[in-house]
This record gives sequence, structure tokens and C-alpha cells, in this order.
Amino acid sequence: MTEQQIEQELIKKLGEPKPVYRAGVEALSDLKYTYRPDIRDRAALEKNFREKFEALNRVTLTDGEFTRLLDQMVTRDVFEASRNLREKHSFIRDDGTPLTFTLVNIKDWCKNMFEVVNQLRINTANSFHRYDVILLINGVPVVQIELKDLPISPRRAMQQIVDYKTDPGNGYTNTLLCFMQLFIVSNRSDTLYFANNNNKHFAFNAEERFLPFYRFADENNKKITLLDDFAEKFLAKCVLGEMISRYMVLLEAERKLLMMRPYQIYAVKAIVDCIHDNSGNGYIWHTTGSGKTLTSFKASTLLKDNPDIEKVLFVVDRKDLDKQTREEFNKFQAGCVEQNTNTAALVKRLLSDDYADKVIVTTIQKLGLALDESNKNVIARSEATKQSPSDEDTSTALSARIASPQRARARLAMTGYREQLKPLSGKRVVFIFDECHRSQFGDNHKAIKEFFPKAQLFGFTGTPIFKENASYTQVEGTQASYKTTADLFQTQLHAYTITNAIEDDTVLRFHVDYFKPEGEQIPKAGEALTKQAVIEAILDKHNAVSNGRKFNALLATASINDAIEYLRLFKQVQEKKQSEDESFQSLNIACVFSPPADGDQDVRQLQEDLPQEKADNAVDPEGKKAALKSIIADYNDRYGTNHSLAFFDLYYQDVQKRIKDQEFQLPHAERVDLVIVVDMLLTGFDSKYLNTLYVDKNLKQHGLIQAFSRTNRILNDSKPAGNILDFRGQAGAVDEAIQLFSGETVERSKEIWLVDSAPVVIGKLKEAIRKLDLFMQSNGLACVPQDVPNLKGDHARGGFIERFKEVQKYKTQLEQYTDLTAEDNAEVEQALPPEQLQAFRAAYLETASRLKERQDKEKQNPQLQQLDFEFVLFASVTIDYDYIMKLIARYATGTSGKQSLTREQLIGLIASDAKFLDEREDMTEYINTLEVGKTKTSEAAIRAGYAAFKAEKNARQLAEIAAKFGLEHNALSAFVDEIIERLVFDSEALTDLLEPLGLNWRERAPKEGELMTDLIPLLKKLAGGREISGLNAYEQ
Repeated sequence: MTEQQIEQELIKKLGEPKPVYRAGVEALSDLKYTYRPDIRDRAALEKNFREKFEALNRVTLTDGEFTRLLDQMVTRDVFEASRNLREKHSFIRDDGTPLTFTLVNIKDWCKNMFEVVNQLRINTANSFHRYDVILLINGVPVVQIELKDLPISPRRAMQQIVDYKTDPGNGYTNTLLCFMQLFIVSNRSDTLYFANNNNKHFAFNAEERFLPFYRFADENNKKITLLDDFAEKFLAKCVLGEMISRYMVLLEAERKLLMMRPYQIYAVKAIVDCIHDNSGNGYIWHTTGSGKTLTSFKASTLLKDNPDIEKVLFVVDRKDLDKQTREEFNKFQAGCVEQNTNTAALVKRLLSDDYADKVIVTTIQKLGLALDESNKNVIARSEATKQSPSDEDTSTALSARIASPQRARARLAMTGYREQLKPLSGKRVVFIFDECHRSQFGDNHKAIKEFFPKAQLFGFTGTPIFKENASYTQVEGTQASYKTTADLFQTQLHAYTITNAIEDDTVLRFHVDYFKPEGEQIPKAGEALTKQAVIEAILDKHNAVSNGRKFNALLATASINDAIEYLRLFKQVQEKKQSEDESFQSLNIACVFSPPADGDQDVRQLQEDLPQEKADNAVDPEGKKAALKSIIADYNDRYGTNHSLAFFDLYYQDVQKRIKDQEFQLPHAERVDLVIVVDMLLTGFDSKYLNTLYVDKNLKQHGLIQAFSRTNRILNDSKPAGNILDFRGQAGAVDEAIQLFSGETVERSKEIWLVDSAPVVIGKLKEAIRKLDLFMQSNGLACVPQDVPNLKGDHARGGFIERFKEVQKYKTQLEQYTDLTAEDNAEVEQALPPEQLQAFRAAYLETASRLKERQDKEKQNPQLQQLDFEFVLFASVTIDYDYIMKLIARYATGTSGKQSLTREQLIGLIASDAKFLDEREDMTEYINTLEVGKTKTSEAAIRAGYAAFKAEKNARQLAEIAAKFGLEHNALSAFVDEIIERLVFDSEALTDLLEPLGLNWRERAPKEGELMTDLIPLLKKLAGGREISGLNAYEQ
């Protein structure tokens, strides 16, 4: 079907058009939207909004008041507009009287007026866009539907929306379109949707593939992609109102709109319904990495407004997760939860009537202490008396010295926490437990149920405890049985397994390699190799598996002693390799394990989830402390930090941050390549830039899934899978865990969970190369890089882009495989020799960059608009700016060695890497100016020389532009410097720049356009990839 036919069908589905406007359309649709074919421009849109606004707020505005209302409400800030849509506002009328109003009925969104318009055009003078279909709630445009007659690339669909938003005259910043909440894109068979946002959250850079687009699904995660079915389920009036009002989250810390995923919505509904019906407890099985924190936050905040609920406690089992969860909750809604510095603070907030204290985040340990009747409240007496009483003070003497209002607080201070909490015991309290597979198997669960008989308990887990993986035993009389998650929480309210998440591209598949040592007897499953063999294997494979150290890794060891020994041996082996080969680059390695508790409650609490470390620290605790002190000292020396064992938590946080900071592509000296662990970091830690787990530790069941899942957060196509290199031959344990947590047969699950084997991917690579060869032949060309520039027309060039991108995708995947044999590598090189691959990459980048430049300008060219270039596949982290400068220095001095390249090789390397798209021309020209071997040029001199070369070239180019347009060179230079310094284009400054030319208004506009056409490439190059605000108005 054509876009127009799809549009007509959708309009028919949403609501019956009036016959006067559209003949031949049948009976009123079930969705009962009012079709408004009379709304085709801005004036009609605002007139309709005014009518709906006046009816809702029971007021008649003057024209002046309505203009002021629009000025007050309309904003270019999407986040601010979204908040305006959901809140009450005040307005002073012309006669001085106040008006309290809302834009829509925020109490009951179902009672708003729902309308549909199509082919709206906001500004006919400056914008060529007609918006296919827009849905109005009470006259406010909240949903834009873009219809396609070609297959949808989600990235391109989103990019097109961004392009619309940045076009001059688009209306998103200065009209009612600023209230747009959702975008829907469909070609009728495939439908996806995503939240509106400010442009900075729509930025498409080469590093990020995690695009917040969604396909709707039912409760069993069956996708609803057909447009008709999607409209029935998602666009029903009350459902749409609920989606916008309840299931969109405004992240205040980031000023960002977030749409909850379908499975998150169903989980929240299940909890809320269970509480509404008072129908017992339940648990949510949502796999690790699926966003359980957001789900629990939304459930908690919805319950906050339930008058029947006294308190909502979100309970975590570790101090670091307490802090992390509080920060996440407060990121979603500023100030929604406070810190409980100790158990006394928790008790105080539990007893508080303050609305801000209705939702509390705490640890299971603090909660356990509060309910322990032997634990007395040791609030300092000085708090009551404002002085330090002596030990001889009795409670009677104390009471005599303090005022009457303070006496009650003093008496309270002498009672136990449990006694103080008695008034809360009979109230309805909701407990939501994070990671309930580990936090709710002990006395705390029993204590909570006994003290709060009316409480409802809900658990979140990515790996439930079944009979097969239960370890906690419940003894009743003489009968002993294992306790499961279902035993504790009664009902599974919703499930979204790792199988579902992988199928949805919410998390990555795994590539699991079981290491087989050469020349050694293969150990039995679970047996350890020598540490030397493990280290040699890691050093041999790490560059490949980490995509040239773009990503980092964990090494899971069996004990603290093993971790200590591994760190020592790594240092020894790497020093030896460095002495033998100056080109060898050592891995930056950190090590983290918990110290002996020594009475420290925080460490003791932390170790409740670290069984191996807890057991290890019981043996030779002083030796463990000494080793950890040495480890932290080495870390301080390497990274210039100042951590100590006394503040271990700060060290632990720094290690986690350094793993996550890999995304910023810091100099290698500031990065961490590998972290050696025992239990820590194997659960509850997320980083998109961690892609590999080396395993020298026996893992099973939920522990195995939790550990593996540290590696499978989605980033982009440079991270095709989470990589596992197992040194203990645990294939049986992996199969068992997959079957247990997949909800599928083991063979079916392995097809979903695990990436294709190397031979299969090699076959796909060879097929992709064959298709590229056939394509080039069909265009009368040989399949060689030098013939790519001879492709004629956008269709042919786009065909090359799509076909070679497939080749590179499979090549990237294979490059991270740790189980490639020598025969595999030979087969890959035979199919596509390295020199030819590099030359094809350069040809791809040259072709893609030219098409991308035209794509940004020619918005109505369908062939260009469907292309998705995926530059991230063509960027190497190893080959960075520093590395290139080093190679140029070696080339210039004529130095021989492994890292030396000829001029052609050096230029080819630069041309094949996407990072240097903006600089490759300058780099190539600079290299051509160098006289090889004439002088011993240092790397610092090369850097300075290249910087001077660029500055001179830019100045020369600027002078040529100034001369061409008759402008004063210094004035043009100052104009450009101001733009680059502020990264803001000032149109008034442009007018001032042209003022000396004495142009009238008719002459000035085309002259501005001509000047900016010449300036924009230079401005973009000087900006170095940073966005210049306001420049897009001249890029059409």
C-alpha cells in the first residue's frame, strides 16, 4: 500500500470522517476519535485548542489573553512543555483576576476530547513538511504518526523525526507542537514508537545504538506490530491517556522523557491491581538488564497516592545498591526519597506523616535491625538535652532537666526501635524487594511478616529460586524442604525472561567459548588450569575480544587467594613481555574483593551477598588486609588516586566508575582493561562498555546467569554479543542454567541465547562477500575497492553501502571470537584479504560520508532517506589520534620496526577509520609535506607541526572566503571564533558582519545563504564533531 492509502485506512480506524469532507468512508470506528479534516494549518489548530481550553476551564478568553496564554505555555523545551501538560497553572486575566487552569483533564484523561487530524502544515512559508497524522487530546497535539511505504529502519525513522524537528519553520519549538509526547512510525506491517525529547537526547553519534524505540506487545510479550492491531490496543482513547499520564516518566535530573516498555507496564499494573484487590503477595521475574529499577520506581510512586497504603518500602540487600537505587529514584523524580544514614533515621522516617517520607529506600539489614527487639535506640542524649550528659544520669534526672515537649522524645529515645514502630504494625505497608532471590531467604522475611500482618510483599528478580536451584532449607516439624521464590511470594505476577529480552534486542546474546589448552591434557569439567595458562590465553585474546580495547573485562576467580595470585602473576608476565617486545602494551589491571569485616557493619552487610569472600576472609584476615592494602596502593600509583582500606567503599566505587568511564575513550593510562574479582561485581553491576567475562571459577544456575549478564548490555554493532571465555569446561552447567531460566527447551533456548558458531558466521561472511561481488558485477564493475567510485547514481551507491555494511558486521563479530582456529583465520583472510578489507572500508567511508551529507540536505529523496550508515562499525579504539601521531613520527624519521608503515599504508589506515572522517584530508596533506628520513622528528614535533599545518590551512581558507564576499578578514575571523567558542550560531552577528556591504533586505538574504554555504564545512571541521546550535537553519 502507498503512504496515502495507509493514512486513509488509519483515519478510518480512528474515527469516522464527516461525509462532507470524505465520501465513501463507512461506519464510525470503535476508537471513536473525532476526525477533523478542517484542521490543516496553525490557525485552525490554535482555534480548536482555544475552544477546548475554554470549555475545560469554563472560561472565555479575550484575544489578548489567549495570545498571552500561548506565550506562557509554548516553549522550545520539550521537558518543560511535558511538565506543563501534566500540571495546574495560574494566569492573571486582563481584569486582574487569577485563573487556575490545566491544558487537559489531568484527573481523568479518559474524559478529554480525542481528535485526529492529517496533513497538517504549520508554516507554509518556511517548511515543506506535512505531518501525516496527529492525535489531539483536548486540542493539544500529543502524538505524531509518520507512515511509510518502505521497510522501516528504526534509526532512520528516528533520525527523520529529528530532521523534521531541526528544520526551520517546523513548529516544534514555537507552536502547540511543542507538547508532542510520542512519535509512531509504521509501514502498516511493522509499527514502532518512541518518546519525544530535546535534541540532545536525540543525538545520533557513532558510539550509541541504544535507541529508546519500542514495539508494543501483549502480556505474554507477543509483539503487536500490524498497524490496525496496534491502533486497537495502544491508541484506544483511555489506553493512550494512561500511557501518557501514568507510563511516561519525566527524568528531572536529565530533563528527559522516558517511555516505559510494555513488560514494565504490565508488571506495574499487576502490582497495583494486587494491592487494590488486597490479594496477597507476588513476584516479578524480569531478567537482569531489563530495567527493574524503573518498574519498581513507577509502582512505588503510583502507590504513593493510594490513601489506603501507609508506607511503601523499596528494600535492597546491599549498601551500594541502597545508594544506587536512591540515586536512580531521585533521577526519575528529584527529592522523591531521602537517605537513611542509619537505622534511627529509617525508624524516624517510618513514623513520619510527611508525604515525602511515604516511599522509603532502605537495606534489608537496616530493616532487620529496626525489627530486632533486642536492639535499643541509641539516639544520643545530647540530642534531647543539647549537652553531653554524664554516665550517672538516670532517665528520671534527664527528664527533670528537659522541657515537657522534649520529655516524650527523650522517653522514646530510651525504647527499642521495634517498640517505637508498634503504631505502624497494624497498618497496610507495601514492601518491594529488589533481587529477592537472595534477600528474602532468612529470618528477616519471617520478622517482617510477623510484625506487619497486613503488609503485602512483592519481589523483583532476574533469576528466581526454583526447586532445582534452591539452597535455603525450611524445616517444619521433622519435614525439611527447600524454599523457592514462589514459596515466599505466592504468585508470579509477570515474567519477562532473558529469552524475551534477547528476542527483543533489550540485551545481547552470549558467545561462550570453552578454552582448550594446546599441548595439555584437557581438564575435566570444573577443574582448574594453571594460572600461567589462563594469563597467557587472556593476553593473547584480549585485544581481539575487547574490540581493540574499546571494551573492558572481568576475570572471575575462585577465591581471594586466587585473585591475589593472579594479580601478582599478571604483573610478572607483562613485565617480562614488555622487556622482550617494546611494542607490547600491558593491560591495566585492577583487583577488588571485600576486606575482613572486623566489626564493620557496612562490610558485614556487603558480605551477606559475597559468600566466597566472607568464607575466605575468615582465614588469615590480617593477610587479606595486607594484600588489599597493597592492591589499593598500586591502584593509587597507577591512577593518581588516594584511596585507603579504611574507606574501602570509595575505592570500590572508583573501580566501578572507571569501568563505566570506558565510554569516554580516555587515554589508555586512565582506563582499566581488566578487573580481577571473586564475588564482587558479578551481580548488580551494569556497564555497556564491559563485554567480556573470563571465568576461572565454578558457576552454576542463578549465579552463572547473573555473572554472564554483566557482559550483555546493548551498545551498538561494535558489541555484537557478551563474550564468555570459560577456563573450567562448564558446558553442562551453562546448558542447565539456560534451560532453567529460559522457559524453553534447552535446544530452542540455546538458539536464542547463544550467537552462531564461528563456522556459521564465516559462512555468512562469505555469502555477504558473494552478494557484494554479484552487486558490483551487475553494475559492470569488478569487486575491487578502486571500482567503488565508478558506481553511478544514488541507487547503486546505496546498494554498495548496504552490502558492504553486512560484510563488515560479520567481520566485526568474528574479530571478537576467542575460539577461531588457524584454519578459520586463513579461511577469512582468503575470502577477504586484510589489505582489500581496509581499502573497501576506505571506499565505504568516502561514499557514505558524501551520501550522508546529501541525506541531511535532500529530505525528500527516498533512496537517501532509507540509508543507515552505521559508522560505528568502521571506528577502531586502538587506532586513535595518539596512535596515528606516533605512526606519522615513525614514518617521518624513517624508523623501521613492527609499527612502521609506508606512506600509502599510513594514508590507507587513516582513510579506513570513521574517527578520522573530518580530518583525513588534512592528515593526508600533512603527511605528503613530510620529507622522510631527513630529520629525527619527535612525536611532540609532529603534533605541533600538524596543529600549525591545520591552523595555516584554515586561515588560508577563511581569507579566501573573506575575499570572495568582500568582507574584512579580521571581522570574519572574529565571527567564526565567536561561534566556535560558544558553539552557538548568532544570526544577528551574521547581519552585523554583512552590514559594511550596504545590502538591502532583498539582497542580504541570498548573500547570507551563499556565505554560509561556504562557511559551514569549515565551521563543522573547527567544531570537531560538536554540535553548533542554530546552524541547522542554513544547512538545508
